[in-house]
Amino acid sequence: MPGLNLTRQEATERADIVTKVHSYRVDLDLTVSESVFPSTTTVSFDAVAGSSTFIDAITHRVASVVLNGRELDPAEVSDGVRIQLPDLAEHNELTIAADAMFTNTGEGLHRFVDPVDDEVYLYTQFEVPDARRMFAVFEQPDLKAEFTFSVKAPSSWTLISNEPVEHREQGEGSDVWTFATTPRISSYITALVAGPYSRVSDSVTSADGRTIPLDIYARRSLMEYLDHEDIFELTKQGFEYYERQFGVPYPFTKYDQLFVPEFNAGAMENAGCVTILEDYIFRSKTTDAMIERRAITVLHELAHMWFGDLVTMKWWNDLWLNESFAEFMSHLSAANNTRFTNAWTTFSAMEKTWAYRQDQLPSTHPIVADIKDLHDVQVNFDGITYAKGASVLRQLVAWVGQEEFMKALTEYFGKHSWGNATLIDLMTELEATSGRELSSWSRAWLETAGVNTLTPSVETDADGRIVRIEVIQTAPNEHPTLRPHRMTAGFYELVDQKLVRVHGVEFDVDGERTEIPDVAGRPRPAVILLNDQDLAYAKVRLDDVSFFHAKTQLRNFEESLPRAVVWSAVWNGTRDGQIPARQFVEMLLDNIDAETDSTTVLTQLRNLATTLRWYVRPDAQEETREKAAERLWEISQGAPEGSDRQLQFVQAFASHATTDEQLDILEGLYSQEITLPGLEIDTDLAWKLLTGLVAAGRRTAADVDEFAARDNTSTGAQRAAQARAAVPTVEAKEKVWDMVVDHHDLPNVIQRSAIAGFNATSRDALLRPFVDRYFASIERVWTELSHEISQQIITGLFPQIADRDVLDAAEEFLVQLGDGKDSLRRQVMEGRDVIERALRVQSADVMS
Repeated sequence: MPGLNLTRQEATERADIVTKVHSYRVDLDLTVSESVFPSTTTVSFDAVAGSSTFIDAITHRVASVVLNGRELDPAEVSDGVRIQLPDLAEHNELTIAADAMFTNTGEGLHRFVDPVDDEVYLYTQFEVPDARRMFAVFEQPDLKAEFTFSVKAPSSWTLISNEPVEHREQGEGSDVWTFATTPRISSYITALVAGPYSRVSDSVTSADGRTIPLDIYARRSLMEYLDHEDIFELTKQGFEYYERQFGVPYPFTKYDQLFVPEFNAGAMENAGCVTILEDYIFRSKTTDAMIERRAITVLHELAHMWFGDLVTMKWWNDLWLNESFAEFMSHLSAANNTRFTNAWTTFSAMEKTWAYRQDQLPSTHPIVADIKDLHDVQVNFDGITYAKGASVLRQLVAWVGQEEFMKALTEYFGKHSWGNATLIDLMTELEATSGRELSSWSRAWLETAGVNTLTPSVETDADGRIVRIEVIQTAPNEHPTLRPHRMTAGFYELVDQKLVRVHGVEFDVDGERTEIPDVAGRPRPAVILLNDQDLAYAKVRLDDVSFFHAKTQLRNFEESLPRAVVWSAVWNGTRDGQIPARQFVEMLLDNIDAETDSTTVLTQLRNLATTLRWYVRPDAQEETREKAAERLWEISQGAPEGSDRQLQFVQAFASHATTDEQLDILEGLYSQEITLPGLEIDTDLAWKLLTGLVAAGRRTAADVDEFAARDNTSTGAQRAAQARAAVPTVEAKEKVWDMVVDHHDLPNVIQRSAIAGFNATSRDALLRPFVDRYFASIERVWTELSHEISQQIITGLFPQIADRDVLDAAEEFLVQLGDGKDSLRRQVMEGRDVIERALRVQSADVMS
């Protein structure tokens, strides 16, 4: 992997030499082989005469390089990653003929064979630096160009790219598709999808009167499960909202959404050709949280068509702005223009939980990160770049005003369309429309790391009336910045068995102590909740009285958003060792059955799993897990028939069942000898139940093989890989280790599933033999494998044992690790921090 790097300095120097890239003509032949494909690229570009530079091309073989009519020796100018270009002219034409490689890692041109019908499906994933895996390219976002793709492929296939097909030349068993030339875009948002994909079509009328074709594609074997009406409805709602808010019509000629197999991310904003994780096609009953997550993903990628594709960052240090903007706008549009009106509750439950966790790791960084090279950006698709950035944008919009924010965007798009821009360009427009000076805000929020904690100090008189409430702001020693926060405080009282907001105050927190205005003389309410509308990005604490009432009455909050804020406050208090882990478990299990927001249920059940595995004292873990599983089964039985909660509680029970009696119930559910009204044991739930039984030793790999033979699908293969890896024997773990670490020949999603199964145990003895082997292997893994595959291994197989031996081994590895390996160092530091926090929180798990 190190040999594939590109530094910011190299990119800057190259952009100084290559003054303009006019166009690429890319000719591909996908009919030759299952492993490689011919790729011929012709580039027209201007440069400083007499200078030299390089073009990126990860190749199996370079056949020829012709620069301005002059043939260069591939053996001299190509190393398989870069091709040197000496003695450039002012105007240049470069043609490179090479063999590129299909991948099974989800990077470059990914090749997948559908086990249902043996059909081949291809798709590209180029962000960050992987267009160079398909064609020769100046792989950096500021060297935009026009792209024309011409592709030879089997006649039975469908081919899709950024622009419509302009011409199709039919041949004997194979055709050549030539696509219309793109506008000026960055290479990382170009795309090619090919194979016997099926299609459904619709259209939308844009703000400028054009008819924009809307097509959705998926594999043939999945089309029966595709609920395209819902996706089209969301897409049209997104078009209407974004065009109205931005004041700029949709910039491309079509909008395709393609559900593709073995995708690494949630989706990718290729211009007019968005690729989406096909897990968002639901073949079994799924949770409302997943349905809403798909909606947010659809809206997120659509927002990128303006912010990211029409106007693109100059270098990857503004990746945060690209992703944070799409994350903010997707939730804003969902809340304001779709049926997902509680999207900000979802944001609080999911995104901000992610952000707070990321921001307390030793690898935390300012939102505006210092991206020195591609290694830096590849590990920066994190909770800071997405979730904290979006949280801070929400705060900014609350401060300057949404109308002013959108006016600034209209100016920004108008001035920088089809070009590149920076944060300064956006801030300039925001200052102009809002009349506010933003440099100090930017310094405090974008250029410093860490999360503040806000704690109320409540003083009352003898009659129970408020004398004053102060907000005390603190910051961690490592990141001591105190920041301004625009926020609300809500007063909540129990009215007709509901906790209802009876008073609210909007105010600004600034500095170490801030008095909340206009509350003196009011009766002390049951709950005083800082940031109850969740506008601010900060951990909040509850005073003792509020905590008592919140703990006993959390289920009775009338509205979902303040309830989510309380869940967040309690979870952060647990992770910080201020609330004993077992008290958090009790509080969660006493209230989760009444939670109506699906994403909040999902998030809190994940937090429960983390607490049971990491935060409960070791001598109390077994008993606590047994009680948790018992309660989960109890509330599963009491949940509304066929409800989202019923499904989520049964799934959680399957993960935590541990006693013989609980495993008997799990066996009964799997065999359908035990039934719950409204609960269908469909394929994916059956896999969940079976994996729980396998991990507990009740079922074997033979049972997995039998089920996998019946579910001969891509999803079935993933579920089977996880279940086999969960077999609770050292031999089974050894087999996973051999496939993943020693031979690493699994496709990306199968590897990810196997790693998940490897860790599906609470028995440290099964994992301990791999501690030393992990630290002995990961530098080789990082060096030899692609980013996606190596990150899965390094992060996923970090020893899941909370003890000092693992910490010492991690520290020893970091001490001996050489320079120039920052991304590897970061991943190990993050794994070590999980263990350190677990030990701290376990020591605080003392019940009175």
